[in-house]
Amino acid sequence: MSRIGKLPVDIPSGVEVKLEGSKIVFKKGNVQKELDTKDNVIVEVEDNQIKFSPKGEDRQSKAFWGTYRSIASNIITGITVGFEKKLEINGVGYRASVKGNTLDMALGFSHPINYEIPKDITITVEKNIITVKGDDKQQVGQVAADIRSFRPPEPYKGKGVKYADETIIRKAGKTGK
Repeated sequence: MSRIGKLPVDIPSGVEVKLEGSKIVFKKGNVQKELDTKDNVIVEVEDNQIKFSPKGEDRQSKAFWGTYRSIASNIITGITVGFEKKLEINGVGYRASVKGNTLDMALGFSHPINYEIPKDITITVEKNIITVKGDDKQQVGQVAADIRSFRPPEPYKGKGVKYADETIIRKAGKTGK
């Protein structure tokens, strides 16, 4: 049995949840998100809670049971609070700035890197900290991973783009005789 799937998802005040066939529609103000369960789980909305249960005893239904519960919980968190990832730029001459809808970065290459910011994501830069914010947890994580992939941190000097809470295990360099 899924330990996560058994837990009901609480619906905070101000968030509307409707069932439309196999779709769950989450709405707060003008923000609307949908989750299509594709008839793999049974969804019930009652008493300001969403309850999930597997459709059958097959392996696939049990696998989707906890997954859809987690996705629904993340949608509600994203609509109400939002998600945020912070990236840190380390290195001499490494810098970033937001110009319009692009993130311009100088990361030690012979050319600047221009990253087109997706429409539901906001990026801010303060000194050497890049903050990625949005209401979709998967999209925020993917944008942060894309930015980090331009220059991942190297283990000798620690130069590159890393998550703010990430620790880089440093290696000892060559020793002279």
